[in-house]
Amino acid sequence: MHNSVDIQKFSHLSAVLIIIKMFFTIQNKHREATISKVSDPWLTHQKYIASGVKLIMKWFSVLALIFAITSLIERKLVCNGDTQIKSCLKSDEEALLDFRKGLNDPENRLSSWQGTNCCQWRGIHCDNNTGAVITVDLHNPYPLTFDSSTRYGNWNLSGEIRPSLLKLESLTKLDLSFNTFNSIPIPEFLGSLKNLRYLNLSKAGFTNKIPTNLGNLSSLQYLDLSSEIFGLTANTLQWVSGLRSLKHLEMTQVDLSMVNSDWLEVFNKLPILTELHLAGCSLSGSVSSINYMNFSSLAYMNLGLNNLNSKFPDWVVNVSGLVHIDMSSNNFYGRIPLGLGELPSLKHLDLAMNKNLTASCSKLLRKKWEKIEVLRLSSNKIHGKLPASVGNITTLTEFDLFSNNVEGGIQSTIGKLCRLRYFDLSGNNLTGSLPDFIEGSRSCFSKSTLPSLRYLELSNNHLVGKLPEWLGELTNLVELSLSYNSLHGPIPASIGKLSNLTEIGLAGNNLNGSLPESLGQISQLTSLDVSSNKLTGIISEAHFLKLSKLKLLLLSSNSLILSVSSNWVPPFQVRNLDLGSCQLGPLFPAWVEYQKEIMFLDFSNASIGGSIPSWFWDNISSNLSLLNVSFNQLHGQLPNPLNIAPYADVDFSSNNFEGPIPLPEVEIELLDLSNNQFSGSLPRNIAETLPNLIFLSLSNNHLTGEMPDSLGNMVLLGVIDLSMNNFTGKIPSSLGSCSFLKVLDLGNNNLSGLIPGSLGQLSLLQSLHLNGNKLSGSVPSPFLNLSSLETLDMGNNNLRGEIPPWIGTGFPNLRIISLRANAFSGKIPSELSNLSSLQVIDFAENDLDGSIPGSFGKLKALAQSQIKNHYLFYGMYRGIYYEENLIVNINRAPQKYAKTLSLMTSIDLSENNLEGEFPQELTKLSGLVVLNLSRNQLHGRIPDSISGLNDLSSLDLSNNLFTGSIPPTVSSLTFLSHLNLSNNNLSGQIPSRTQMMTFGESSFAGNLGLCGGQLKDCRSEDTGGQPAEENGGDNGYIDKWFYSSVGLGFAAGILIPFLILAITRSWSDAYFSFVDKIVERLLLMTNRRRRRRRDNHRRRR
Repeated sequence: MHNSVDIQKFSHLSAVLIIIKMFFTIQNKHREATISKVSDPWLTHQKYIASGVKLIMKWFSVLALIFAITSLIERKLVCNGDTQIKSCLKSDEEALLDFRKGLNDPENRLSSWQGTNCCQWRGIHCDNNTGAVITVDLHNPYPLTFDSSTRYGNWNLSGEIRPSLLKLESLTKLDLSFNTFNSIPIPEFLGSLKNLRYLNLSKAGFTNKIPTNLGNLSSLQYLDLSSEIFGLTANTLQWVSGLRSLKHLEMTQVDLSMVNSDWLEVFNKLPILTELHLAGCSLSGSVSSINYMNFSSLAYMNLGLNNLNSKFPDWVVNVSGLVHIDMSSNNFYGRIPLGLGELPSLKHLDLAMNKNLTASCSKLLRKKWEKIEVLRLSSNKIHGKLPASVGNITTLTEFDLFSNNVEGGIQSTIGKLCRLRYFDLSGNNLTGSLPDFIEGSRSCFSKSTLPSLRYLELSNNHLVGKLPEWLGELTNLVELSLSYNSLHGPIPASIGKLSNLTEIGLAGNNLNGSLPESLGQISQLTSLDVSSNKLTGIISEAHFLKLSKLKLLLLSSNSLILSVSSNWVPPFQVRNLDLGSCQLGPLFPAWVEYQKEIMFLDFSNASIGGSIPSWFWDNISSNLSLLNVSFNQLHGQLPNPLNIAPYADVDFSSNNFEGPIPLPEVEIELLDLSNNQFSGSLPRNIAETLPNLIFLSLSNNHLTGEMPDSLGNMVLLGVIDLSMNNFTGKIPSSLGSCSFLKVLDLGNNNLSGLIPGSLGQLSLLQSLHLNGNKLSGSVPSPFLNLSSLETLDMGNNNLRGEIPPWIGTGFPNLRIISLRANAFSGKIPSELSNLSSLQVIDFAENDLDGSIPGSFGKLKALAQSQIKNHYLFYGMYRGIYYEENLIVNINRAPQKYAKTLSLMTSIDLSENNLEGEFPQELTKLSGLVVLNLSRNQLHGRIPDSISGLNDLSSLDLSNNLFTGSIPPTVSSLTFLSHLNLSNNNLSGQIPSRTQMMTFGESSFAGNLGLCGGQLKDCRSEDTGGQPAEENGGDNGYIDKWFYSSVGLGFAAGILIPFLILAITRSWSDAYFSFVDKIVERLLLMTNRRRRRRRDNHRRRR
């Protein structure tokens, strides 16, 4: 420890030297001024002699002054020397030595605690007059971590706090902060140190309740009890009201969840409180009002990271001395008071992460904000446009409105913010463009554009337009983030001049052109992300010339071509290398061999062929946590076992790899080998090798054999896709143990047997595909528990029984149900109409009977147009997912839907034994795209209201018993591209509007009574298709009278019996009922004969 006398000597000597230096400076300037004013050298010489005499006189005055100051300093030092060598009190020395015995000092930092003068011990200060100990400061000045259990440093004490400290009767300051008093309570005797004015026990490892007798320390001015997360607790804060002298109170991360809701009133009773730190204390309740505002001295208030749930308090704007306000990460709601902008001393305002605070951006930023430096309002509901007046808040250094509802564009007046370092408006609804130029640059000290700006964050908006050239003038910029907007045009080459830039984020825009070669000059660059744009052109070695610090290189989803020499050695060592969709081929890039630090590699869809070189498996792959080479033309066998990093994601899908399924030596979490040529059986030890696998896709290979029961031991699996292979045997019942499963796709294999009821335990399952197998039995009743199911595809099996009515109640989220090509019988459950999300119903090719439920008209998802495409991705894990897909039969041709499946709406009930009429209610389904009711026994008329099916693209009613004419309203179905009404009993003229004339004869064939359109002419066959008057001679006149007489006779024959029957109502009802029955039976018999002939013909084929 340095002697304080020496320090004082040094300080006083420095003062003397400064005075002398100032004197000489003044004299030199005086001489220069004198010489410059006189042009004649002789006069200059004379004046200089005269001034010299005056200078000598001044020197005497200065020397006298220096002598006086030196004498004063001497006396001061002698006096201080006398007091400094004064020994401390014997009682204090003994108390300190006893206190030291309770401490553990592993690094012997209290080695100076010996000898008789304790005032010279480290951390001890004494009163200059009495020698009594007034300060014990043993804080750890090197707290390298925040967790006391792992803290270490040059002074890390632990042990116990002995009550011998009570003998230090003059103690005013005690600081034990940032030590490691492992889980011991704060000693209660500290409340008896009546002269204590400063107590700091923060982050020192104390636990349990804060002793309430600390409230006895009436002289205390500074109290810091900040804790590691909930190390200290307090059930009450009433004891604080006794600290009448308190100016600074800090209780950060002390658990105050149990205190009364009136806790704010306690602090309001402290008249001279200037700083209040209560962040992360689990405080709850309301602070919107207080009985009497007494915070007249409050300058610093931190209530962040709590659970305060109330309207934002208006009283805050009345605390005029506030300099720092932090009320972030709570649940405040309501309007942000505009008066905050008028607080004359406010420098720091943080209201971020409240989510429901509102304010008009333009009104809020028009206030004075005289001294504001930090303005954080992120994650709220700030709305409106950014006003031009934001440029008047020239004291701003940090402006954060991340994740709000700010609209419009960026104002050019931000150029006036010369001190601005951080500007974040990402995650808003900005729709304008970046300004073409920046105002006010000349008002800044360096006359440059935003000279202090280091972070520009504008990602995740809707900004349009081009990147302006002034971006290349932000000379101190460190991070540039404009990702996920709608910006277009080229990347300015001037960005390459920003020598301080470390991160460039331009991903997810519509930027085009080539990547500027100048980017290769940014030597500090660590992250370059221009992925998901429309960039084209060649990337050469020059693009990376000086990028030796590059760690993230993300160029994927562009049309870039990497053209480097075969012996190129990159200057960088990247960790993330994402070049998906760039052209890297024709062979695997040789330069990757030099990337020794790479951890994430994505070369998907990169036009790479050949095999993966051996050096990759020997030197690179073992470090990879992500390996994605999907959608290439790679071939050959993969090494078995795979050499990969633990818990990696491995994607070799959509290549031409062959051989057996390879497994790694370590656990991984994702394995996608789909769409290859792998063969053999599924490894029996897969569950033992990969017990924590989350995503497994082996679809579309040539795998055979049975599925191992051990699959059920992989309980963390979220996706199992083994579709389109040649697996045989039964579905393992053990799969019911995979409780996190969201997707199970076993479709298009050769599986047989019953569907295990244990699958009903998969309560998180969203997509179930068992189609295209040889499964038998019925739908298991435990499936009722699949409450999360959205897709159920069990088509093309041998399933029997009735369609369970509980499907309509057990699957509230069901979008797609396909039971096609089975042997289901019975009626279609009307309960299906409860499924408000149902978009696709495919019950075709079964033995269903009865009528079509009219309640289908209540299917909400079919009653509205699906105009917004929602990708149906399930089991998403680290950017890889299962993409829902379905085969929809349109015009008897199967079509696969995947990315646009959410737009498909379809009802296919064809090839059953359904009877009854076309339900009028179906015509309410205005969002229906495909309707197929063909090959049933439906009868009656096609309703005129069919025009209500506005979005209908395909309508097939063929091979039924429909009668009557084709409604003219069919012509209003403007989206109709396929129509089949063949093989019914329709009659009359085909509507002749343009839409109907586009369909061929096959759409109407087999309806003997139809005419017009592509069929026979509806005019008389006797005239050869010509009008009667065109056949010549007087015969035309005779023919007219002939046909008129026939018409009159026919009318008389009809009207006379009608009048008789009309007189007697009972005769009329009986007669027409008899006629209806005769006609209906004749039509039914005709249709059955036609169906038998068709079936016999099909069997003979």
